[in-house]
Amino acid sequence: MTTARAYAATSPTEPLVATTIERREVGPHDISIDIAYAGVCHSDIHTVRGEWGPIAYPQVVGHEIVGTVAAVGSEVSRHALGDRVGVGCMVNSCRECENCLAGMENYCTNGNVGTYASVDLDGTITQGGYATNVVVNEDFVLRVPESIPYESAAPLLCAGITTYSPLAHWNAGPGKKVAVVGMGGLGHMAVKIAHAMGAEVTVLSQSLSKQEDGLRFGADHYFATSDSSTFEQLKNTFDLIINTVSAAVDLGSYVSLLRLDGTMVNVGAPAEPLPISVFSLMGNRRSFAASGIGSIAETQEMLDFCAEHNIAPETELIEAAQINDAYERILKSDVRYRFVIDTATI
Repeated sequence: MTTARAYAATSPTEPLVATTIERREVGPHDISIDIAYAGVCHSDIHTVRGEWGPIAYPQVVGHEIVGTVAAVGSEVSRHALGDRVGVGCMVNSCRECENCLAGMENYCTNGNVGTYASVDLDGTITQGGYATNVVVNEDFVLRVPESIPYESAAPLLCAGITTYSPLAHWNAGPGKKVAVVGMGGLGHMAVKIAHAMGAEVTVLSQSLSKQEDGLRFGADHYFATSDSSTFEQLKNTFDLIINTVSAAVDLGSYVSLLRLDGTMVNVGAPAEPLPISVFSLMGNRRSFAASGIGSIAETQEMLDFCAEHNIAPETELIEAAQINDAYERILKSDVRYRFVIDTATI
């Protein structure tokens, strides 16, 4: 075993603290990565605070990781020493189920192995990217194009692919009207990507406080959902709505904005169930769906797309010791738009 410096949660209620964790030795198909930057996702907060179910402590979270290859196993063929690479939300899967064999390991029917708080194939609990290094199977390591700013690249491994995947799957592009609900870490990426795909993009946010940003990122229109006239004005408008909010919303009001055969897709993951009336879907033959992350192949496709279109997240670089304050700011929506930890400060 090797060691890594890290920041870990010790309980659902205590602040994260500096610690040392163990990483497995590099196996034949493994890659050891010196982590340079780790993005901070709302999912990290949900997890360490037990809002998505009980976890084992201590727990290091972080599934938006970029760094350089420090060591490779004897059978590794995908990456070489010094390569700039990334790790997203999963680090393994069963490799045997129908979905894995179809290249959709993110939907592994046996449950993929998450980058943190997940039981790995060797029975250990995975520990994430708020750390100085990590060891990952080469099949789950991604190439990060040089043209993407290093300090901003990490959030693409979650926020980027979480929004790119449904936009690609539901064919956002020229002639399509796409609405993005929420202008946070996920929402601002959805706006940038949908715009680059050629769609007409509308932001639906609680207020107009981020309107200038939204239009700069590529939105064509921006509406405040706190204004009840918004929902009347936009009825039967959109082909696709991407809901990035990780809290309860009135689904019926948003579904009413879909045109014939339109789809509303949740990528935000609130802890509580979201009720919806079947009658709201029957009108216009609408659909309500949800989407997780993307496959490894799709995530690489997203990274290459972002490099081609000069897309990068808007980030605020923090030191590791600021992580607890960053969590509180995220909960207050006081970040534009994604925190990234400089792991040299761990």
